[in-house]
Amino acid sequence: MSINLHEWIIEADLTQLQTAMESGSITSEELVQAYLDRIHKYDPSINSILEINPDALHIARALDQERRDTGSRGSLHGIPILLKDNIDTQDNLHTSAGSVALAGSFAAADAYIASKLRSAGAVLLGKANMTEWSNFMSSRMPAGYSSRGGFVLNPYGAGELFISGSSSGPAAAVTANLCAAAIGTETAGSIVGPACQTSLVGIKPTVGLISRAGIIPISSSQDTPGPIARTVTDAAMILGACAGIDEKDSATLLSENRSFSDYTPFLDASFLRHARIGIPRYYYRHLDEERLAIMEAAITTLIHEGVTIVDNVTLHVEQNNWNNDVITYEFKKGLNDYLSQLADSVPIHSLKELIAYNEKHAEITLQYGQDTLIRSEETTLTEQTYLIKKQAYSELPLQQGIDYAIDTHSLDALLLPGDVDGMYIAARLGYPLITVPAGYSVNGIIDSDGDATKGPFGVVFSGKAWSEPTLIKIAYGFEQATLHRVPPQLD
Repeated sequence: MSINLHEWIIEADLTQLQTAMESGSITSEELVQAYLDRIHKYDPSINSILEINPDALHIARALDQERRDTGSRGSLHGIPILLKDNIDTQDNLHTSAGSVALAGSFAAADAYIASKLRSAGAVLLGKANMTEWSNFMSSRMPAGYSSRGGFVLNPYGAGELFISGSSSGPAAAVTANLCAAAIGTETAGSIVGPACQTSLVGIKPTVGLISRAGIIPISSSQDTPGPIARTVTDAAMILGACAGIDEKDSATLLSENRSFSDYTPFLDASFLRHARIGIPRYYYRHLDEERLAIMEAAITTLIHEGVTIVDNVTLHVEQNNWNNDVITYEFKKGLNDYLSQLADSVPIHSLKELIAYNEKHAEITLQYGQDTLIRSEETTLTEQTYLIKKQAYSELPLQQGIDYAIDTHSLDALLLPGDVDGMYIAARLGYPLITVPAGYSVNGIIDSDGDATKGPFGVVFSGKAWSEPTLIKIAYGFEQATLHRVPPQLD
């Protein structure tokens, strides 16, 4: 080899990795081994990965031979990608949602997104740690904790910095260069949140752009998988490879003629010269001085790039309080459907059995309790009452939320701070979000224990349903104008 692979892969993007494999400078097998070496060296202090695919090197070897024999399948051929641990894979990897109750559960089939990645030639490197049950287990559970995997720590300051969101393991692994990219899932902030806190790009697609089939659910209205990567280009490549209509997920039927198999043509930085972006100041109100300064600097950058800024845009539902009746109902139904299909060898097959299992093994499973699981099990909504509540849940934000603001002011997108507060309206509507690194602070947001943190912070661009092409253009333009990402120092 003519390059020092262990040094070269740090911050190498998908295009560089693919070019090197096409030229013969490296092989996928060597690439996988280099990431495995980094995982062995650095992940003990980060705890981002639950298990490695024992077949990863064999798969990479086969893909190398295929490249020699018949050529590359495309931009993901031979690329090592991690999956969040709530995504089914029909292989020697478990799928547990971070719970010891499912620590021995093997999926009977690939999730749709896992199948799409395999078809594109990706090497499924392993399963990433996550907040247990996507943080729908306990109101006291901190982000990044699971009974199966322990705490995921932020590589920018392990033990000090808030990691955010349930896709904590995928984000920590990507930012630490332990894989080329990863797939997370989001119900409300679980892709964009951890990506913001680890100086990464995360895309939460419109619900229905990528199938949820084979993913342990929370909410059929809000759940979606999406890419977590180090650049907008990488995230766009993965997004296109995963999009598609799947008969097992009826939400994907809405994506017909609205999605693309390739989002890289939308990597157009010149779009900023014609863009109109709104600033919903209500969501800036709680920012500390440093993070507010990061947001103001982002606005200044956008203006310098030619963006028309419409300041102090109001979303009339921004101060509304929302109950979780809809999600609680959907979680119980969706989880029972998923668990009921698991093998007889798995100790739980319903939410009720999960709660009982946790009580029986409380020393291991109930460090933070399970009040959210219990509340969901106790829900007594009828199907009709649920449908009425679901309509009310989305109707007001649809009429007076993102669409209202964008249409009223002829906007292309909204600019939000990189925390969960401003993401809930998009979550309720199933609308897309994309986050991009925006800077670093010395003193920052308050974590779940009330302690000040420091480290990366991102901006979030929000738009209407199926507006991924526009959001990618804006995010790419901002990224190229700033190039804020700096990898964490692990040595």
